[in-house]
Amino acid sequence: MAAPSAAPQRIVIENAAIATVDANDTEYATGYLVVADNKIESLGAGKAPEGLENVVRRTDATGHLITPGLINTHHHFYQWITRGLATDHNLFNWLVALYPTWARIDESMVRVAAQGSLAMMARGGVTTAMDHHYVFPQGSGDLSGAIIGAAKDMGVRFTLARGSMDRSEKDGGLPPDFAVETTEGALAATEETVKRYHDASFDSMTQVAVAPCSPFSISTELLREGAALGRRLGVRMHTHGSETVEEEKFCHELFGMGPTDYFESTGFLGEDVWMAHCVHMNDSDIAAFARTKTGVAHCPSSNARLAAGIARVPDMLKAGVPVGLGVDGTASNESGELHTELRNALLINRLGAHRESALNARQALRLGTYGGAQVLGRADNIGSLEPGKLADFVLWKIDGIGHSSIADPVTAIVFGAAAPVTASFVNGKQIVENNRLLFADEEAIARDARAEAQRLARITAQA
Repeated sequence: MAAPSAAPQRIVIENAAIATVDANDTEYATGYLVVADNKIESLGAGKAPEGLENVVRRTDATGHLITPGLINTHHHFYQWITRGLATDHNLFNWLVALYPTWARIDESMVRVAAQGSLAMMARGGVTTAMDHHYVFPQGSGDLSGAIIGAAKDMGVRFTLARGSMDRSEKDGGLPPDFAVETTEGALAATEETVKRYHDASFDSMTQVAVAPCSPFSISTELLREGAALGRRLGVRMHTHGSETVEEEKFCHELFGMGPTDYFESTGFLGEDVWMAHCVHMNDSDIAAFARTKTGVAHCPSSNARLAAGIARVPDMLKAGVPVGLGVDGTASNESGELHTELRNALLINRLGAHRESALNARQALRLGTYGGAQVLGRADNIGSLEPGKLADFVLWKIDGIGHSSIADPVTAIVFGAAAPVTASFVNGKQIVENNRLLFADEEAIARDARAEAQRLARITAQA
């Protein structure tokens, strides 16, 4: 006879404004949230139900807005130790300037860079992060293991997009010859990473995607075989696409077609694929993404930093394309924050053709939460506050000087200054309290990151 299961431990939070970001955009001016172990048990207006058993914590959240945790859909953690370089370059020149430095990273550098990248996001309300790591210098150590370990230690839900490059300068690509893998080696290492780390369970804390880097750094064979590998293993796929006009020109010259048609010809469009950037998309491209349900990671600050352009996010959303938000690597978005991307996405898109009707506050919040869950293939378990979903949520303080005079709570956190995070929970476990990480030493991370950035700069200079 099986032993009876332990009674769930409950957390009760009351007196907060709540934005659920569910299908109906349900909101409560004053409401409650009940967590049972690692899942949301109930939520609604007014006070929590009476008679709840085994309540281990009860919080009065007056002056706060509760939202789903933010979900980052594109990043390059290793760039944390190369911030502030090549600050006046477009994408291609920026890559050429930085590849010689990036090609000399090692496991120690990557671990510290991952800690810095994760810390900055988690402090600002990110509960699910991803990292597209594609630079694997020979002899550099277990880079994937270092990244995944950093996320695990910090308590953040995580997707590693195991990237790869096999097209170097000698083949007409941008990376230096010593910075790439062989096609066969990249595919084999990606498969090993998936088999070692990917967890497909409902409450998984670690997942892995197949992620060849970009059209100008990979061969057609790697892209096509990467798509086949991802589908054979049953995992998602990710790459960069349509980021700049230079990429568009590159694809036409090399492949005789634009990026979207090229991706589709290799099998790299589909509901199991999401693409970073997608700035230069025509109507046909957007229709192809909508038809195939390919997702987009919108990175407004990085696109502005590299003068790439303004993605047609309103048109994508209207067509039914899944869209989430991304920090991108911090060599092209030095702040490393996702909560500020809510505001930047709204403001930058209003500079485009749709002007003031491009995005509103609630659409911006949806991009950073449910949209991200869609893009990462996890909309059934995270991204909105609903009974049965995983308890990933944030308490934003909105009664302080930066927000108290803004009547609408969602408008306050999107249009206003970056709101303080009083508490952030992942899988029912608190990881942030009053903007401080509970499972990491922020001062040590800062010291270590500076030391590793200086070490990398010395190694690069000596080379």
